[in-house]
This record gives sequence, C-alpha cells and structure tokens, in this order.
Amino acid sequence: MSTKRDYYEILGVKKNATLEEIKRAYREMALRYHPDRVPTEQKKEAEEKFKEISEAYAVLSDPQKRALYDQYGHAGIDQRYAYEDIFKGADFSDIFEGLSEFGLGGSIFDEIFSDLGFDIFGRRSRRGSGRSRRGRDLEITVDITLEEAAFGTEKIITLPRYEECSVCGGSGAKPGTKRLTCPQCKGTGRTVISSGFFQLTQTCSRCRGEGTIIQTPCSECGGEGRTRVIRKIKVKIPPGVDTGSHLRIRGEGEAGTVTRGDLYIIIEVKPHPVFQRQNNDILTEITISLSRAILGAEVEVPTLDGKVKMKIPAGTQSGRIFRLKGKGIPDVHTKAVGDELVKVNVEIPRNLTAEQRRLIEEFARISGEDIPKESLTDKIKKAFR
Repeated sequence: MSTKRDYYEILGVKKNATLEEIKRAYREMALRYHPDRVPTEQKKEAEEKFKEISEAYAVLSDPQKRALYDQYGHAGIDQRYAYEDIFKGADFSDIFEGLSEFGLGGSIFDEIFSDLGFDIFGRRSRRGSGRSRRGRDLEITVDITLEEAAFGTEKIITLPRYEECSVCGGSGAKPGTKRLTCPQCKGTGRTVISSGFFQLTQTCSRCRGEGTIIQTPCSECGGEGRTRVIRKIKVKIPPGVDTGSHLRIRGEGEAGTVTRGDLYIIIEVKPHPVFQRQNNDILTEITISLSRAILGAEVEVPTLDGKVKMKIPAGTQSGRIFRLKGKGIPDVHTKAVGDELVKVNVEIPRNLTAEQRRLIEEFARISGEDIPKESLTDKIKKAFR
C-alpha cells in the first residue's frame, strides 16, 4: 500500500474542486513553503514540502492524470508515469507570475528538482558530470564584536568547498578524451520496462542516470568533475546585524553543472564587557558618588565609538536611566539608529570620617530627620582608629 498522502488532502481541496480552486490552493501553499521565505534551518524541510505540493498540483491540474488518480489512486500514477513524467504538461507559469509579486522567482523550481534530472516543465536537464545542475549551498558561522555589528565590517573567511576540476573542466574525462553516450539507455539516462498497459521508467543502471559514461577518468578528480579546494573569501557584513542574522552570498557555494550554490553566513555577536544589546538599543551602567548625585555633575560615559560627556542633574536617584540619542545600533533594514541607555548607580560611602559624619548629621538635623545615637561600640571603634 502507498505511503503517500492523498493529493487532495495535501492541497486542502475537495475531490470535486475546480481547476481554479486547485491553482489557488497551490499558489497559497507555494508562498507558504517557498524555501526563500523560511529560516535557513527550515529550508530543507520546506523544499520537501514544496516537492510534495508541486507533485500534487502537477497531477490534479492535468485532466488525464487526475482521472487516472481518481480511479486507481497513487498506484495508477506510479505505474503509468516515472516521477519526472508526472510534471510534464503541468502549467506552472501563472503560479510563477503570482510568486513574482512577492519577489520570489521561478528559478527555485529548478533548484529544488535539479537533483532528479529534470526541471519543473518536464524537460530533461543537461547531463555530464554526475552533479546536480545547481551546486550545494554552504553555511558558515562568523563571530564578530558588538562594535562590528554596529558599524559593519569586512571579514576574510576560509572556506573549504568543491569546485570544477581545473584539469578536465568539469567533464570528469581525461583531457583529450570525452564522455561517451551510454549504450544502454542511448543517452536518455532512463530505461523503460513495459508490461501491457503499464510502463515503468527507471534510472539507467549503467550510467546512473547521466546519459553518458567515462571510459578514461580524469587523473586529477577521478571522474568526479570537481576537486576540493580551500578558498579565502572577503565578506562584507552590514551595520545592524545581530546573533542569528544570516547573509546570503550568491554563487559562493559549491560548483554544479550549470550554476554554483550559495553561501550562507550565520552571524554570532560576542558578549561585550560594557554593553548589553536590547534590540537596537544598548544598555550600560555607571557609578557616581553621593555628592555628585545630590549636587549634579558632568561625567564621562562610554559609547561604542568613544567617551562622551553626560550631564547628571542635581538630585539624581540611584537606578535612574538616561538616554543618549543615536548612540545605539542601526536597524539592519531601515537604518534608523537606536539609543544608548545609561543606568546611574549612586555609591553610598561605607566609612565616614568624623568630619563627614558631623556634616551629614548636621544636614539631617536641618532636614528635620531623627539622628541615631552612636553606640558605645562605635565610640570605642572610633577611639582606636
């Protein structure tokens, strides 16, 4: 029994749904599960979901395939069509137009289905090296300081990746030789087994779906068509990034037969000894003396780009927070700059001289406050200081 989910259930439509209802349902789900609209860690899951809904749409939007599915279920489709043939004749063009208004192109279909050897319109993809048409995406974590996150920076990263073999040019064949058409599948990459009404198409066992074979492999890459190298890449990190931000650098992933994959930079901002980040604001603390808190003063305050003077008004209470406008971190999208929040802590002196105590007691008397009498123990301690 097939373990596949029901195509109608996948798209969330009834069995008597019209073609327009099927298209509308597919378009909504394509937007929801488009791999470019999800976080990097969810991309693989989204691609699998995207394949599932695209397969359901390709069958249900085709009258002949839909009739076969309604009568025999998945068994009718699986025995009549190879997986790539399911997509032949399916019209995705209007779906592409719908996605474009959200800034999402149709190229994602090529990327997702390239490992199967065909594009979304059912055309066979270009054969040659055993790799997918689009190279594999790579991901690397880069540590930066809070200052670098605030003002932007450039980093040189060391990246191991596969690139097209420089000796054979990616063909996998020894220079002076070339790949030959597979004699078993005649270059199609597929073999067909017929049994009455049903036909089963499967990947050619000799060329493994390539359509071509190599008689004399390249000595450098062993017929792989690519070699592993170490590259140093300059990466520009924009102002405003935070831990978890990811940057996409197109074409810096691994090599494919047609295009390279992309490189994803995951940002990790190191803890700062003075500042704490709160969205686009930063928080720091300073300590001032009791006399400065009472009388007011001008103090130096650290910021991300050096010290500045800040006025402390008379009568400042411990724990009060002052705001320095524009001394925070810019928003990575809007470029609006956050503020620096300065929390003031008032230090209470622990050991008073006799003169300091006398003056404070005098202040307390003038303020009408009760003055605690000195204990005998305190008087003895004073005498022996």
